[in-house]
Amino acid sequence: MKLTHISPIIYFTLSLLLSAQALAKPAEIEKLDRIIAIVDQSVITEQELIDRTKSIMMQIEKKGGELPAKDVLQKQVLERLIVDSLQLQLASQTGIKVDDAQLDKTLERIAEQNKLSLAEFKKVLQADGVTFSKFREDIRNEIIIARLREREVENRVTISEGEVDNYLTTQSSRVGEQDDFDISHILIRLPEDATPEDLQKARAKTEEMLRAIEGGMSFSEASATFSDAQNALDGGNLGWRNASQMPPAFFEAVKSLQVGGISLPFRSPSGVHILKLNDRRASSSSLVVDQTHVRHILLKQSEVVSESEAKRKIENIKERIENGTKFEEMARQYSEDGSASNGGDLGWVNPGDTVPVFEKAMNELGLGEISAPVLTPFGWHIIQVIERRKQDMSKEAARLKARQEIRARKGEEAYNDWIRELRDKAYVELRLEDKF
Repeated sequence: MKLTHISPIIYFTLSLLLSAQALAKPAEIEKLDRIIAIVDQSVITEQELIDRTKSIMMQIEKKGGELPAKDVLQKQVLERLIVDSLQLQLASQTGIKVDDAQLDKTLERIAEQNKLSLAEFKKVLQADGVTFSKFREDIRNEIIIARLREREVENRVTISEGEVDNYLTTQSSRVGEQDDFDISHILIRLPEDATPEDLQKARAKTEEMLRAIEGGMSFSEASATFSDAQNALDGGNLGWRNASQMPPAFFEAVKSLQVGGISLPFRSPSGVHILKLNDRRASSSSLVVDQTHVRHILLKQSEVVSESEAKRKIENIKERIENGTKFEEMARQYSEDGSASNGGDLGWVNPGDTVPVFEKAMNELGLGEISAPVLTPFGWHIIQVIERRKQDMSKEAARLKARQEIRARKGEEAYNDWIRELRDKAYVELRLEDKF
């Protein structure tokens, strides 16, 4: 409550009383927040750790999972905050942003997925003790991190025709290669240039974890307690994966396991892994895919052309098309993509042929509709869907599936390697050791 029109005498009396109270009870004055970690150019506060820990505890409890000890959970949460901070700093330094309009659309879509209006969704969050403004910024950060991952990792993944040929040649000869596996994962991370001391610590941690599991600790709790993987607090569950989507070492570790079984520890460049097989099923592949005939116009950002300037130009192009100028004419004149000479026509596109953000925007369009400007790692696009069809891909299906599965596997490996490198190179100073 804000006090107004207080006389000087009353104000002076209040000041004396408050000062006397402060002197009489110094122990009751507490610092509201403090820095618990310095992460390169940013900091993490104790309140951030408390808030995130509460949120994750609620998520684990809602899923029926088992909570690890509080100090162990805090360590895991702090590590996640550190990795998130590093990614957000890199995104900020390299110009990745999410504007309010796009964020609002995302929030509306989340509410719709929960079959709620935005106002109802806000009330549900409030009932769970989550402020909408905090939730809003968390979603903004999630989108930023997803964009960063796409730019830094997914677009570096290349798949040669030789890799596809090799996949198709070898998969049929491997027992269980067509099966899907529901797996959970624990990672004991090792630095890239691990010393004998690092290896000894990892071995001791692995042995401690295995003893805990043998003593009755669930794999989910062991993940939250010991794992260094990004999904450790989610019980380490990776969901359903086709055998070919997994790194070869993962497939070798689980292919002979019975459902519920836990693999022996094994090494990779990232560290020591342990897997649990939750379930297994025969894989089925569809021979019919949804294809989209699409065209686009691309404007790239550069040292000369800023992201905001490229966006402004693409908006002007969209406006001219909506006012009657032909899309293909504007594409030939302005697009900086190889498809410009064809009026921006990309032909028939299969799922997975384009980067995820482009594909998502394309899939949301009606026939003939022109998208709002879409930002991908290549620049700003406007997209128009010409036709859609379901195509019998009986001859091409295996090859298409192979390409998608190789991409998924290589993308995950590249992301894990990139996160490890980002973390290893960062300056991190922890100031909360006494709390653990």
